[in-house]
This record gives sequence, C-alpha cells and structure tokens, in this order.
Amino acid sequence: MNTAKPELTLSDLQTEFSKIYHTQPCAYYFAPGRINLIGEHTDYNGGKVFPCAISLGTYAAVKPRSDQTMRLYSANFADQGVASFNLKQLHYQPNAWINYPQGMFNFWQKHGYNLTHGFDILIAGNIPAGGGLSSSASIEMLFGKILSDYFPNSATALELVQMGQEVENDFIGVQSGIMDQFAVGFGQKDTAILLDTNTLKYEMIPLNLQSYQIVIMNTNKKRTLTNSKYNQRRQECEEALHRIRQVIPLANLGDLTKDQFDTYTYTLQDEILIKRARHAVFENQRTEQAACALKNKQLRTFGRLLNASHISLEYDYEVTGRELDALVHSAWHHGALGARMTGAGFGGCALALVQQNHLQDFIQAVNTDYQAQIGYPAAFYPAKIVSGPHKLN
Repeated sequence: MNTAKPELTLSDLQTEFSKIYHTQPCAYYFAPGRINLIGEHTDYNGGKVFPCAISLGTYAAVKPRSDQTMRLYSANFADQGVASFNLKQLHYQPNAWINYPQGMFNFWQKHGYNLTHGFDILIAGNIPAGGGLSSSASIEMLFGKILSDYFPNSATALELVQMGQEVENDFIGVQSGIMDQFAVGFGQKDTAILLDTNTLKYEMIPLNLQSYQIVIMNTNKKRTLTNSKYNQRRQECEEALHRIRQVIPLANLGDLTKDQFDTYTYTLQDEILIKRARHAVFENQRTEQAACALKNKQLRTFGRLLNASHISLEYDYEVTGRELDALVHSAWHHGALGARMTGAGFGGCALALVQQNHLQDFIQAVNTDYQAQIGYPAAFYPAKIVSGPHKLN
C-alpha cells in the first residue's frame, strides 16, 4: 500500500540532468497536478467546476540553448530516451509524452509568440500515471511557465491555459474542457477555484477543512481518455442540448436550472440522453452549493454533496466502474464525511474527506476492503493544496 509520493529535490534533478546532458541546468520549475472537488463532466457543458492544485506534480531542470534544437528527457519515460527535434518541425507522435510540450511549442508560435532558441530540459513527475490528476495539464502548464519566463512580455496566464486546452483538443485529440489547465495555471495555496467554464469568471474559495483532510485514493487502474467513453459522453450531451434547443434558445446545458430541466425533459425522448443531461444540470447546481457550503464552513453539507455527486456519476453518467465504486463505497462505510470519484472516471482516482486523527485507520480499512474486492491494493495520498506553476529556488 502506497501512502505518499516523495517530493523531488533540486539535487536529484541536477544529478539526473548532468548525467543526461553532461552539463548543469540553469533553472528549476514545478507545476502541480489537480483534483476537482466537485463539478465533474460539467466543464464541456458550460457549467461550473471546483478544482484545486495539489502538491503532486511535475518538475523540470532547464538550460537554454543557442540554436533551434529542443532536447527533452523524462525520468518517468526513461526508455524513450532523449527526444531531439527542431522547433520549426513539430509533429504529433503516437504514444509519446513529448506531444504535450510539442503541442505547447506549436500553439505558442501559432499565437504569434517567438521561440528564438531551444532548450535542454529534463522533467520528472510524481503524479500517478493515468490517475486522472491531470499529469498532462501539469506538463502543459510547466512548459507554459518556462516559455513565459524565457520569452517575457508575451502570453498571459489565461492565454497559456487556453493554449493547454488547444493542445488537448487539436494536437492530442481529446475533446476536454478547460478546467484542468485553469486549475493548474491559476492554483493558489489552500484555495479552491469556483470556475464558470462558460464565461471563465472565477472565485477563489479558501479551503478551511478544520480537522479534516482530503485524501486522494488511487484505484491503480490506469485510464486513457482517448480510448475511453469520454468523447462519447460529450457527444451524448451535445445531442441532448441539440434536442432541447428545438424548444428554447440555450447556449449550454449548464444554463438550465433543475426546474427548467424538469420542464423540458420531454424533448429528449431517450433514457440515456435524459440521464446524461440530468447529471450535467444537477452536478452544476451541486457545485455552486458546495462552494457556498465551504464559504459558510458547513463541512457536513459539503460532504453530502460529494456523495451525491458520486451517485450521479455512477448511475446517470455511468463513468465510475467497479474500482472507483469500491473505493468510494468503502470510504462512506469507514467514516468519510464525503467521498467521490474525481477526474474523468473510467479508473483513476477518488477523493475522501477524512478526520485527520483517523487518517491511518481509514486508509488501512479502505485498502483492505479494496484489495478483497478488486484483487490488488489501492494507493493513498493526503493532499496538500498548493500554488500553480512556479520557478524553484
């Protein structure tokens, strides 16, 4: 059973960088991953999300070059070796991690910003691969920060976030929303972001969890969005929106209240579309209620909304699966104030709100249940809420 992933030290990065490139790095960077507290599969439906940046993330050691060559190495994909390419020749490569930085270089230039030289860069991360904690957005925003530091007076933080989404949509081919990049790019310590994905208006909500701790619970079942039913769910919501639009003008499902949804459900005439749209509408309402509960220090209400979110994702949106359900149902049984899957689902991670003084007993009990049902252990990471991409001293 894993209970923590170590933070990487600058000494570790320096040693690895000099071994790979036979020189010393000039700077070090870190970009966090993210969890979404509530508001799942609402981002591409024009609804609200409630994410925060976490201390699991991606580190980089950086040295600028004098030519147009980019050399990249990931300690997490050491078998792929050093990738070397020209900044004017950026092409998607199947099953290669370098697509994420390459995509950022591509859209950086498409947005009219210069890349006057290349870099030697080593990255290493401690986000569980395929865990749904946004390792891809972490890499995108990491490289966005590096580019904006070395080529100043260029892209704003919001533009970098938007570039990251473009990488996912138009370079990788995953039709994801903007939440992941926004959560990573705008993250603040001990704070969650209530983000309206339709307008990009946001509110920073302090996370005062009192005697409770957020625990990330990893199913250890890897999730690949491009091979999942993620795009199918998005298409189902688009079809539901199209049918409702035959009766009323509507920009997004997120614009509907619960009462309005009840009023216009008859337009859908399809059990699956009703379930998918109901989740999108009701989850959006739950997200607003959850932020309000935290502002008013109503942790029990917040916990009940987490539970309701998971039920909706399990039965209406059908994106959980037996591994996530096993973790969440066990968390409820063993005293979590609230628990739900986080991320796109189909494997990956869940989160639970647990009393700090019961943390180890909780982890042991849930892991015992999980291993008995699934046949292998889960992993647990007490979550620290941290700031967005930054340079390390």
